[in-house]
Amino acid sequence: MAETFRERIRDYLEHLVAERRLSVHTASGYRTDLERLARWAAHNGVGRPEDLTRNHLEDHLGWLTGQGIAPASARRAASAMRGFARHLADEGLRPDNPAMDLVPPKLWRPLPDALSLDDMARLLDPALEAGPLGLRNAAIVELMYAAGLRVSETVQLTLDGLDLEAGRVRVIGKGNRERLVPMGMAARERLADYLQHARPMLAAGSPGGRANRPAGQQKKAAPCVFLSRRGGPMTRQNCWHMLSERATRCGIRHISPHTLRHTFATHLLEGGADLRVVQTLLGHADIGTTQIYTHVSRERLKEIHRRYHPRG
Repeated sequence: MAETFRERIRDYLEHLVAERRLSVHTASGYRTDLERLARWAAHNGVGRPEDLTRNHLEDHLGWLTGQGIAPASARRAASAMRGFARHLADEGLRPDNPAMDLVPPKLWRPLPDALSLDDMARLLDPALEAGPLGLRNAAIVELMYAAGLRVSETVQLTLDGLDLEAGRVRVIGKGNRERLVPMGMAARERLADYLQHARPMLAAGSPGGRANRPAGQQKKAAPCVFLSRRGGPMTRQNCWHMLSERATRCGIRHISPHTLRHTFATHLLEGGADLRVVQTLLGHADIGTTQIYTHVSRERLKEIHRRYHPRG
């Protein structure tokens, strides 16, 4: 590291601790960031901090990203460079601050998990569970996958929101936005089976098949489609727990209700669906929220190419 860089960094950190009352811990983190910048600058022919340009700083952040630095660490490095450059300008050591408004490069959000077609088929198997709760759970999984519903939309779905004859479901999503989503024949059959053979028992508080309450004292069923074993509306936690147990039963890694929504969108796009159509079905207000699923599809394509192409 050039001596000029070393001196400037030391002066800046002393200023932070003595005058800005920065904690020793934070100052130590800034020292690491700035000394790494100095080594990078020396490697790229820049011997003095006064000679750093905006392009240098942006290239350094890009290099950090390429090294796999965590997003939080990249943000701290950008903050350290902004403060360091501002200090140099305040001290009259350079005429400008090249790091003004410097931000770390945007990183891709983590790709959502999506189940394979084989895993999804196992999870949808109605033979996984018996009895009224088994019929309910099979209907929930089938509907969430068929319509891409959020867990909150699923547990809040009301009977008047179902139109099995037309094959569609009306849900209230985020921002109180209503949307109509089509569902396939498999979901319609599972729902019809549940509504006819399981929901009346759950509404009576009788998941085992017999009424638990004397005649005339039966609990009035909630208007929600999916009921708990006590006859009330299911909660998000009920749905999470049910799906986790079902996944374990058929040998699938831990999943969440949102995995089914990810899988719904991914399988549609892999099947050739238009991104705008998927946006509408998911109820996304911004197309940018839906575009993350295109990255999932690209990763699947890359995996297939690597596995089967002679030179993959």
